[in-house]
Amino acid sequence: MTLTKEYRIKAGDFEKAGDASLQIKTTLKSLDIYPDIIRRAAICAYESEMNIVMHGGGGTITLTVDDSGIVLEVRDEGPGIEDVNLAFQEGYSTALMEHREMGFGAGMGLPNIKKSSDFYEINSKLGKGTNLTIFFWQNRESG
Repeated sequence: MTLTKEYRIKAGDFEKAGDASLQIKTTLKSLDIYPDIIRRAAICAYESEMNIVMHGGGGTITLTVDDSGIVLEVRDEGPGIEDVNLAFQEGYSTALMEHREMGFGAGMGLPNIKKSSDFYEINSKLGKGTNLTIFFWQNRESG
């Protein structure tokens, strides 16, 4: 069994921010995925979605579930990440002041994705956007 769903994320749409990650969480619950994996996947989906809304110029999150695991493919149309290693440091943020005033931009998005995923791959090119693939294995319960 393989399930694939794509969610389109609009740049700057804070009103709908979080909708895609909530739908992903609901889908995983309906498939009887381990609760710990659902929690971790929802964290990664939300952090990815907020990065697309704030920085990514719009993009997509594609959820794929099969017998071996769950994959979130995140693609954005933003400016790319200048220093990926720096972006994975807790507290580092390029969020605008207006995003910080709304309570976002604490610099925990990519660090939370790193902590919550089983494996991830990131490819970011300046002027071209960022692709992030996040993996969760289904054959074990963690936590």
